[in-house]
Amino acid sequence: MRRADDVYVVGCGMHPFGRDESVTGMDMAERAIREALADAGVAWEDIGYAAGGSDVSGKPDTLVGRLGLTGVPFVNVQNGCATGASTVLTVANALRAGEASLGLAVGFDKHERGAFHVSAARYGLGDWYAETGMMLTTQFFALKTRRYLYEHGISERALAMVAARAFRNGSHHPLAWRRKPLTEREILDSAEVSPPLTQYMFCSPGQGAAALVLALGDRAFDLCERPVRLASLAFRTRRFGSFEVFSPWLPPGPHRSPSVDAAEAVFRTAGLRPADVQVAQLQDTDSGSELIHLAETGLCGHGEQEALLAAGDTDAAGRIPVNTDGGCLAGGEPVGASGLRQFHEVVRQLQGRAPGLQVPGAPRVGFTHVYGAPGISACSVLTV
Repeated sequence: MRRADDVYVVGCGMHPFGRDESVTGMDMAERAIREALADAGVAWEDIGYAAGGSDVSGKPDTLVGRLGLTGVPFVNVQNGCATGASTVLTVANALRAGEASLGLAVGFDKHERGAFHVSAARYGLGDWYAETGMMLTTQFFALKTRRYLYEHGISERALAMVAARAFRNGSHHPLAWRRKPLTEREILDSAEVSPPLTQYMFCSPGQGAAALVLALGDRAFDLCERPVRLASLAFRTRRFGSFEVFSPWLPPGPHRSPSVDAAEAVFRTAGLRPADVQVAQLQDTDSGSELIHLAETGLCGHGEQEALLAAGDTDAAGRIPVNTDGGCLAGGEPVGASGLRQFHEVVRQLQGRAPGLQVPGAPRVGFTHVYGAPGISACSVLTV
């Protein structure tokens, strides 16, 4: 049954992820927006509310100079790896509040080569923390992964299985960056970065843009043959004692990740269970992160991941298809765009028009999850 305050995705657009030195971050954002508008069959002048996010590539609201000076409210969002999901939440809430019936969310970034440049002071930490080497996310995630594998009896081969599936999926996706499939052995034998994680178990800072057009209530069905409903979207920050990136403590006992809180909240609001998910996007900053997030979001139990991977259950034709576009491992991570890339892929999957591998059986329930510093997570449930 439709509700008047339901919000739907009616259009999506994406600039290919990777590295393209011929364009700026703003160029990529403009392309993604124009593609999303065309996909929805609307013009920029029809948009009544907008939000955009970028970590390093400019003020998103200045895009109105390229798109048209219509006076539209345009909110800038900067929320780490959750920036994309936060822009969607901002626009959806504005539509529900009666600000407009049609809105747009966009995210983009164009990062330099190499690791992210991160300031300890920006996260409320002293120089001592950076001097430990823990401002390098490769160090933190490797330690977190090592601990998790030990606690739950998972082998390092599971890390290679995650990455091999990501590159395999990415090889079929025209918008992915890394499009060469790699074997588990090639991944395990690649250069060691931070044990137990090797070169091909990490994503890379990248470049790209993605955009969505959102519509309120019946307006969505006037614009789109198969609109995708935003059944729920939840955002959470860390609790005391949680073990998170740039959060300098190690709890001696059980701890609760913001991903657990966000996932529980989103399924509760949607009136669904993790078992109902038919296609999922999980934050895979590295292979270990995906393993952890599979269990934290409720898609499997702790310690079950290796068996799921070995059985092919997370493949596109499996029981719980995960990161069908290759995720961050194959796409890289332009911070402002990464969460919106997840929406783009799930929406296209639910509409039966995925650019790469299509999940069989006409999936009706999709899930997205992002996680980032200093311990934030956003999850969504999408349905048709």
